[in-house]
Order: sequence, then structure tokens, then C-alpha cells
Amino acid sequence: MSALVAHGPALLFYLFAALTVVGALGVVTLKNPMYGAISLLLSFLSIAVLFLLRNAEFLALVQAFVYGGGIMVLFLFVIMLVNLHKLDQAKAFWRQSPAALVLAVLLLGLFGWFFVHVAFGPAFAQPQVFVTAGAPADTAVSGNSQAVAWSLYRDYLLPFEIASLFLLVAMIGAVVLGRRQ
Repeated sequence: MSALVAHGPALLFYLFAALTVVGALGVVTLKNPMYGAISLLLSFLSIAVLFLLRNAEFLALVQAFVYGGGIMVLFLFVIMLVNLHKLDQAKAFWRQSPAALVLAVLLLGLFGWFFVHVAFGPAFAQPQVFVTAGAPADTAVSGNSQAVAWSLYRDYLLPFEIASLFLLVAMIGAVVLGRRQ
């Protein structure tokens, strides 16, 4: 039982890395676009968990909200708006299969070489204490999210607010253009 606890983070890393790869393979191999979008969502959320395992909480939340939420809604709208029944059923894919097979074998060989010659693996670090740029030495920030927030709201407040205004104007413009019909 203690061996399972000691290797738990590594097992979680390999589990979610495998889920990411399975989801990515599902995106490119499934014929139904809705199933491909669900596979893409699986990849996005698995990557968010990998960020959490690396103590990057801010990136994990951004990955889950922006990609898992916003980008997936965009993809689903595109899938619903495109009339899939009228698409041409061209067999152009089969003409590309010899080149795709050669490329797949080359990539498999490259990955195999990396697995044999490169020492890698999950390195699970404990939460670190960051000192942000320009902060006094006694103003230490613990954790990744606090370091990002401290830097964003102190050093880059004006560009952050300008970017939020641009996004607001773009959102209002999209609503106005969409309601003209």
C-alpha cells in the first residue's frame, strides 16, 4: 500500500497522459465529428489535470475554462451549423495513405528513439515560494496562482484592463453583427 502512495502521482501522470493521447487519436480517427469533438474535450481536460499535477493551478483552470468550455462550444456550433449530409464523400484520403503510412513509421521510430535514449518522467515538485519581479524581498508569494495574480494586478494592470476593453468591444460587435439578420 505504501508503494502505491509513493508512486501515486507518477501513476496519475501516466494515466492522464495516456488519456490525452487516446483523446487526440480519437480526434483524428473518428468519422463522426461529434465524437471527435468529445475526444478533443477528453484531451483538453486531461491536459488540465496534467497541469494540476505539476502544481500549475492557474494554467489548469485556464485550460479547463477556455479550451474545455469556450473552444468546445465554438467547435460544437460549427459542427451544428455545417450541413454534414451535403458534404462531398470524396475518397481523397485513400490516395494519401502511402505517404501517411511512411510518415507514421518515421514518427514512431523517432518516438521510440526518444523513449530509449532520453531520460524523462514526471518530476513532482513541492509548492515553491516565488518572489515576483520588482517586489520587496520580504513580499514572498506562495504558489503559482498567487504569483501570477500578484504580477498581473500590480505590474500589468493597465494592459490587462485595456485587453478586457478590447474583448468587451469585440463581444458587443459580435452580438450586433449577429442580430442584423
